[in-house]
Amino acid sequence: MATPSRQNQKEPSNSRQNPKISRSVNFNETNLIAISATEEAKEEENGEKATMKIRSMKLREAHKSDGAASLCSILWDFQAHHIVTASSSDATIAVHDALAPSNSPQILRNHRDGVTALALSPNSTCLASGSIDRSVKLYKFPGGEFQTNITRFTLPIRTLAFNKSGTMLAAAGDDEGIKLINTIDGTIAIVLKGHRGSVTGLAFDPNSEYLASIDSIGTVIFWELQSGRTVHTLKGVAPDTNSDLSISNTLNWSPDGETLAVPGLKNDVVMYDRDTAEKLFSLRGDHAQPVCFLSWSPNGKYVATSSLDRQILIWDVDQRQDIDRQKFDERICCMAWKPQGNALAVIDVMGKFGVWDSAVPSSMKSPTEGTSSLQSKNSNGLLLFDEEEQEPSTSGSLSDLGDDCLGDSEPRSRKRLRKQSKYDDLDEDMNDKWNLLPKVESRKKTSHGNKESLDIRKGLISAAPKLQEAFQPGATPVQPGKRRFLCYNLLGCITTMEHDGYSHIEIDFHDTGRQPRVPAMTDYFGFTMAALSEKGSVFANTCKGEKNMSTIMYRPFSSWANNSEWSMRLEEEEVRAVALGTAWVAAVTSLKFLRIFTEGGLQRHILSLDGPVVTAAGFGDELAVVTHASSSLPPNDQMLKFRVFNIRNGTQPIKGRLPLSPGSCLMWFGFSEEGQLSSFDSKGVLRVYTTQYGGSWFPIFSVSKLKKSEENYWVVGLNTSSLICIVCKSPDSFPQAIPKPILTLLDLSFPLASSDLGAETLENEFILKNMQLFEIRRKIEEMAAADQDFISLDDEAFNTEADLDKCILRLIGSCCNGDKLVRATELVKLLSMEKSVRGAVKLVTALKLPNLAERFSTILEERMLKETMEATVLPLPIVDGDASTKADVVISKTFVSPKNEKVSELANKLPSGCLLPPSISKEVISKELANPGKVTAQQKPTVKLENTLAVKNKPELAPSLGHLKLKNDGEVKIVEAKEGGLSSVKTQRPSNPFAKSSTNKDKSSFLESFKKKKNDNAGER
Repeated sequence: MATPSRQNQKEPSNSRQNPKISRSVNFNETNLIAISATEEAKEEENGEKATMKIRSMKLREAHKSDGAASLCSILWDFQAHHIVTASSSDATIAVHDALAPSNSPQILRNHRDGVTALALSPNSTCLASGSIDRSVKLYKFPGGEFQTNITRFTLPIRTLAFNKSGTMLAAAGDDEGIKLINTIDGTIAIVLKGHRGSVTGLAFDPNSEYLASIDSIGTVIFWELQSGRTVHTLKGVAPDTNSDLSISNTLNWSPDGETLAVPGLKNDVVMYDRDTAEKLFSLRGDHAQPVCFLSWSPNGKYVATSSLDRQILIWDVDQRQDIDRQKFDERICCMAWKPQGNALAVIDVMGKFGVWDSAVPSSMKSPTEGTSSLQSKNSNGLLLFDEEEQEPSTSGSLSDLGDDCLGDSEPRSRKRLRKQSKYDDLDEDMNDKWNLLPKVESRKKTSHGNKESLDIRKGLISAAPKLQEAFQPGATPVQPGKRRFLCYNLLGCITTMEHDGYSHIEIDFHDTGRQPRVPAMTDYFGFTMAALSEKGSVFANTCKGEKNMSTIMYRPFSSWANNSEWSMRLEEEEVRAVALGTAWVAAVTSLKFLRIFTEGGLQRHILSLDGPVVTAAGFGDELAVVTHASSSLPPNDQMLKFRVFNIRNGTQPIKGRLPLSPGSCLMWFGFSEEGQLSSFDSKGVLRVYTTQYGGSWFPIFSVSKLKKSEENYWVVGLNTSSLICIVCKSPDSFPQAIPKPILTLLDLSFPLASSDLGAETLENEFILKNMQLFEIRRKIEEMAAADQDFISLDDEAFNTEADLDKCILRLIGSCCNGDKLVRATELVKLLSMEKSVRGAVKLVTALKLPNLAERFSTILEERMLKETMEATVLPLPIVDGDASTKADVVISKTFVSPKNEKVSELANKLPSGCLLPPSISKEVISKELANPGKVTAQQKPTVKLENTLAVKNKPELAPSLGHLKLKNDGEVKIVEAKEGGLSSVKTQRPSNPFAKSSTNKDKSSFLESFKKKKNDNAGER
């Protein structure tokens, strides 16, 4: 019987084993027989490989190529329901139904030129695409709805990659810069620069520690994500692909993040260690030309490689040997393993794609087996030391090696032991070890002891609290396809919406009657922040373009000159926050520079700050800037400080630490309607700055008091009594620009303790009015020192004193009802007006508390006697004058309440040519000095002066003080001293709301009324 041929004796292709054939040899045979048997085995192996090369897959067209080779891309979604393809010769993206291949694909037509890169977020909800048109676009997946142009480049884009959590997208291309983009708000976190050629491949480390990149000239760089610095640089380790745009160098991390695979220079694939960048081993087989693409299987056991020789090889990484191959008519430029099952999707340079079923022989372990345990490891994206599998000790004993949860084979364990021995050798002879790696240019991570200590340090670094990033008050995050706020304050809002690569900006005022209508503008710069004032608006963006430039632009709403709009550009410097004030514009940058411009665009000042900026705000002449004071403290306490600059005077009146709730961050920062510095943190506590106690922050509102956990409060501003905000329903933390949100006013409320008095509302009002009165008096002093008119503020102080007295009287009533008599006595001493004290005496008398009434009367008497002693007169000469002699009376620069009415009796008895005490109010003067007598030059009236000096003795005070002039008819006028002369203005202070209407019958002084009451009581007895 004829012997069957060798080809007929072989197993079917779908059940092939490892192509190496072992053959038993009889040791009694001669060496010649053994050699012939070996040659026969080699011939059989070559024949089997030849058979594999003959096999070919049938591909179908996804994109037209016009006969020219193109760079094509292919992806699976994580459920293996869809396949996404693209080509550099086609401006469309095709989404194919993997479950129904016969259905027509969904076509996305948003790019203007060929699509060169695709990336899917790990959960397959967001698709990113890069193109020759230099834009990076985001789509919803699998629906395909266009969301936004998340960034633009100046040259074509070549590669994209999402990180493990999908919160960051890396994009790069011919610009030689890698942009790391925050997919949540669309901001550019950092731009990594170091490549000299076009960046063609990007890969995030699955452990969220490194980003690896490769360029067209074969340079590989390891970047540390936390700092953005270069960790390792490997030059010339991959082929040079500059000559052919349809070829791109690529690289890929193993699923466990321990190994980086890179195409080698010997038609092979080289594996590098993640921490040291050392070459571990290479996969070298039957590729006749350089590898142009590679892809790890989901479980990390296999690697698929495609080459310029039009072959795909499947490698067993543990055995370092190819186990199957496939020959194609055209070069395969991209591959993707099916997330579930045993299949490999491929696409060639002509835009044809297909699926290679059973890419791994069925007799071997599936390429997706064990992926669930691999994905669960470090699922939070951080490499934590307690999650790492045990490593061998420094002695290299196998007994110290725990069970391998991934089921790695013995060769992998030997690789780890060899790697461990290198760490030990590094401690003994560091210099020799460095000499063995001439191509590694970066500073190598030094290892001390075993690798576990490295993991501990990495875990600690990952867990360390991070500094809060800079933000613009009143701005909302980027929402793809939606309008958002660049600025929202008490004056109005600025909104923007991106459309077809550009943005449409609108400015709206809350009070349209007071402000002009501002036409909309087209934004060509991609502004990300803005500030709004009554006179104009300022815009700024993050770094963009090849030169990494940031732009500042100011637009006035009206100007007497044409072309009053101006812009500035900053190279290698990014604007982090902007602010506006009276005739100035400010910008704080990434270089810790505070740049101050005039309204016309003059660069006025450049200041260096001592920490990274957090935010900035402006009001009038004042600019407030918040920076980091130091690193955050565990668990996540931000250490911030603030500085307030007076731009007009060039001074810094206030600076200090900015308090926050434990574990919170700053959410809003700005000024109240009255110009009081305020802050709001993520725990819902609103604070205002006051100069009391040497400068302190008072917590005037707390969300916890409202007890509404389903609501979030987005602050817009505040006034003296209310917090002005927008209420957002959880989980939303910021409002939508459309429809226009509704403002909500919430009463300010200190986080008071539960009082035994049960009058928290009154106690809150008492503290709030006291704080307001203190700030009003401080402003009066500042305005008087600056020679400004403060009459209106004086009236406001009087009204605030009256409101405070009302509140104190109600608190006294509550204390009496609650039998808190000591507290009531403390409160009566805080009353400002004499009639308020009388009212307190009547109140406790009506409540039948005679002892308390007597105590209140004693307090009243002591106050009256003290103020009477302060009214002791002093001699003062009077200048001779005619029959209509006028007496100039100095008014104290700080007017107090009418509690000093008792001195009016002295005023009635004094001639018109005397100086009055500064504590006498204008109202008292106008009432008590209505009928002055004739004055002779020999008369020398005397009055004691408090806290002020006569203008005669201090002429330099004259411009800031007014004078009272008495005419013959007795009319009293306040004469304000101004440059170039005097202007007469009649003024009258608001009447005391507690005083009864005054009549001719009741004009007695405070002292007389008190004596009369005392005599009446004695008569009754």
